[in-house]
Amino acid sequence: MTSRNPKSILFIGGSGIISHASVARAVAQGHRVAVLNRGKSSLRPMPADVETIVADAADHDAVDAALAGRDFDVVAQFRAFTPDHVARDVARFSGSVGQYVFISSASAYQKPVARLPITESTPLVNPFWEYSRNKIACEDLLLRELRDTGFPSTIVRPSHTYDRTLIPTTGGWTDVARLRAGKPVVVHGDGTTRWTLTHTEDFAVGFVGLLGNPLAVGDTFQIMGTHAPTWDHIYTWLAAAAGVEKPELVHVASETIGRVLPDDVDGLVGDKAHSVVFDCSKLQALVPEFGTTITYDEAAFEQVAWYDAHPEQQQVNAAQDAGFDRLVAHARSL
Repeated sequence: MTSRNPKSILFIGGSGIISHASVARAVAQGHRVAVLNRGKSSLRPMPADVETIVADAADHDAVDAALAGRDFDVVAQFRAFTPDHVARDVARFSGSVGQYVFISSASAYQKPVARLPITESTPLVNPFWEYSRNKIACEDLLLRELRDTGFPSTIVRPSHTYDRTLIPTTGGWTDVARLRAGKPVVVHGDGTTRWTLTHTEDFAVGFVGLLGNPLAVGDTFQIMGTHAPTWDHIYTWLAAAAGVEKPELVHVASETIGRVLPDDVDGLVGDKAHSVVFDCSKLQALVPEFGTTITYDEAAFEQVAWYDAHPEQQQVNAAQDAGFDRLVAHARSL
């Protein structure tokens, strides 16, 4: 459906897993879309009607030069992770933007959460993951600027958003390779934790619906679907997509996984180890068409088919694979 009031929208980022579908939807609705990124992504090419602005979002001087003299109705910032970056954006866009949309993260919510479902008023407290604490600090900065100067921000908190390239399990393609080789896969905890997965095309409906909406300015919205399977379900569906009927799932405590695979511990203990179920009624009041239309029992087949068609993307992490072997051996010895 074409927008009755097309906006000029700048996406900082735009070729990523979470942002690309939103760019495509904004273009399809008739908005004038520009994307600022390094121009290096070949996995997700831009729609033909997108203006490409080439600059590294982390190079503030390059971004200033690329955007000099430009005004936008909306700036959607997907590539800011620290408060100093957001502060630079506030200085850059004050007076030249009608709405600044910051992509925060649902991982910022209290862990473990005291009460479900999670809403926008759930406390932001995550002592386990620096990434999440930085997102909280970014939000705090924007709220101060909203109060003190009227800077027109909207904060968006996605949960685990995926596309055909992002396998949600700890090992990603390494898990698929293990499944097809007849090896067990490691599932954190006891496998019964519920985890909300949102396809990027569903996310885009909610996200684009907030862009240019005056009722969204100065407010915070979480954007994720109602699809919250257990991790055992997720691994089993992935196995089915890979052609494995009876996968061997080995359950290991998240902290134990972290001792063997330290690169994975923050995302597990600080996020995936906890059941998360969300209430998105606040978003749906403004964007009633938002909802879950794609579930992972279907999307897993899309993912495996994409990897099978792109063998160059089938990268097995050797250190992670060896770590899984050690974790399986440890679990079997108990």
